[in-house]
Amino acid sequence: MDIETKLHFVNKPPTQEIVVQEELKSLLETNPHPRHYIGFEISGKLHLGSLLINGFKINDLGSAGFKTQVFLADWHSVINNKLEGNWEKIKTASKYYEEAFKFFCPDAKIVRGSELYAGNDEYWKDVILFSKNMTLARATRCLTILGRSEKDSLELAQYFYPSMQAIDIKHLEADLAHAGMDQRKIHMIAREVFPKLGLKKPLALHHHLIPGLTEPPKIANVSNSANTPSKEDEVAASKMSKSQPSSAIFIHDTEQEIKDKMKKAYCPETIEGNPVLEIAKYLIFHEKNRFTIERDGKFGGNLEFSSYQELENAFKEKKLHPMDLKSGVAKELNLIISPIRRHFENKSELLEVFNETKITR
Repeated sequence: MDIETKLHFVNKPPTQEIVVQEELKSLLETNPHPRHYIGFEISGKLHLGSLLINGFKINDLGSAGFKTQVFLADWHSVINNKLEGNWEKIKTASKYYEEAFKFFCPDAKIVRGSELYAGNDEYWKDVILFSKNMTLARATRCLTILGRSEKDSLELAQYFYPSMQAIDIKHLEADLAHAGMDQRKIHMIAREVFPKLGLKKPLALHHHLIPGLTEPPKIANVSNSANTPSKEDEVAASKMSKSQPSSAIFIHDTEQEIKDKMKKAYCPETIEGNPVLEIAKYLIFHEKNRFTIERDGKFGGNLEFSSYQELENAFKEKKLHPMDLKSGVAKELNLIISPIRRHFENKSELLEVFNETKITR
């Protein structure tokens, strides 16, 4: 495969940013199979963002020749009090995550934090050395990677989280660190600090975060500090979340549940901040070259789009009603999700841990 084709796979949506493009091209020219990693806390059931958007990008990178790795960050999950910080629940839930990613990203290697850290004195040495290059104030500003803010009541362990996440990159031998835009801060710190430790700074790929189905919060209401809230704060606050089940579409939702959620979805007659259009752009057009929206003949009949831009233009020009858009998106989402849903139909034991645990953040 030529370099331009590889670059196409790496940069195609949902990729939002590569830090930096020149380094990426150099890497692909010198290493036919560089190593990638993306990490996941173990918390609630997986949804469009957590499995599909992440999974699409993992598979794109695999197509570009990367050796992909899914890191199940079980110790990070304990630190961040996921599943009540209960180790046994996190351990059990990690089996569900492993099953889902093995199905959706069959070429990715699954690695657990508890496996990576076991007997690994060098890892903890590196965590300390990395931490010596960060101030407490800077660690505090990184709390958004945990979904926390400076206003939260925090445990001491949570301040070690950024250093651990950075050093994971080294010990997974990753050439490229991959995450959503909400994790950008820690990748930038890793690129800054690694050379001070004699380490090669990693490339970073940040993908677009799918928003929840409700109206996005105003940026003035999502500040994580005394400072003016950033665009990153707003994006992180509006992303699809397991803790808000009515605004998320899960991989286990039935066809009727998908229809019902999409029917209630926020869908203003504008482009900006429209979660239904974002789902069409980043999920439907990732999987299909044509998108047909069925309509009654008395309303003009079916509409067919061969690109997202065509869909956006029709919506902007009010040639497509929000309810018709939502109906068409719901139908396509069900087709995308149905193989995953069927895969788990006889694996209900993997989901039991979530039925007995309140999911937060």
